[in-house]
Amino acid sequence: MKNPRLEVDLCKIRHNAQTLAGRLTPRGLGITAVTKAVCGNPAIARAMLEGGAVGLAEARLRNVRRLREAGLTCAVTLIRTPMLSEAAEVVRLCETSFNSDLRVISALSAESCPRRAAHGIILMVEMGDLREGILPEELGALALRVRALPGVVLQGIGANFACFGGQAPEPAIMMALSDIVVETERTCGVILQTVSGGNSANLPWAMGATPTGRITDLRLGEAILLGVEPVSGDRIAGLHTDAITLVAEVIEAGFKSLPSRAAKATASGRRIRPSRTTRLILALGVQDTDVQGLVMPVGTTFVGATSDHLVVVTQNALPRPGGEMRFQLNYSALMRAMAAPDIETVLRCDRPPTDASYAVADPVLAQHRHHQY
Repeated sequence: MKNPRLEVDLCKIRHNAQTLAGRLTPRGLGITAVTKAVCGNPAIARAMLEGGAVGLAEARLRNVRRLREAGLTCAVTLIRTPMLSEAAEVVRLCETSFNSDLRVISALSAESCPRRAAHGIILMVEMGDLREGILPEELGALALRVRALPGVVLQGIGANFACFGGQAPEPAIMMALSDIVVETERTCGVILQTVSGGNSANLPWAMGATPTGRITDLRLGEAILLGVEPVSGDRIAGLHTDAITLVAEVIEAGFKSLPSRAAKATASGRRIRPSRTTRLILALGVQDTDVQGLVMPVGTTFVGATSDHLVVVTQNALPRPGGEMRFQLNYSALMRAMAAPDIETVLRCDRPPTDASYAVADPVLAQHRHHQY
């Protein structure tokens, strides 16, 4: 089998989505599954939808085209503010887009007018993350102008948390967002269909006891794909953290030693202390993934990496060249590995499992089990 590769267990992704939907639906929250980290992989998107996601969210039109070409007809929302240069394609490929600039919305309006269906506009409001977003005091006036444009419909309001500025979605801030929604509805004289309250970082709030107010939807990618909460990195109870595994091949195994006179510097400037250790070199590097985001197997320690070599020390039995080592990934490592041209994606368990215990397997125990695909 080709190396390096990403092995994706669709059953575990389906289970993660289903578990989250089961917890959030009673709270009045829908799930829009974010596929940008997997480059719009259609099979992974289908597993998310089968698990209960009500639609998909993407940041890049290339990924949306991939989804459409694979036959997915569900609602797709572009969650990065559209570029003016791609307005026509946004309207053609996406039912809805997140926006924060009237010039862009006007371009979408012009492109949408000849079409039968109006393009949905979700206005992003700044709630402290300091990335995209309209200041709350300016939101009502902009919403009125959007309502007056032909070819588009004011579908809702969105906010972002814990991405750029690190603003955590605390209960008081989420309540303030609900208040902004109510005030905007009063100003515009409409009931907003969608209030996209944030991403996977919102899950502790969403699954807590605090009222969800006017929030109707969360954009979930990391939680479904990796089973963790982004801010803390902790596993979300009941979810699989090993749905996606990166496999790399060993190209050298043995002892390495440096002269004792002086520490050496690597090409990246990292200092290597003189020592004699048992090391593995794998055919994987910083050109392929975020090596700092790899979770080392038990008994293995990360030493360093160059553009196309990963060096580790292991207490386990040394595999020979041609052997493989398996890594779990964080979100950064996953995004880069999925986009790397030399890493193949292998899909597993494309059908729901017949063994119910598989869906609730403990991720720690799952590392030591073999499943029928």
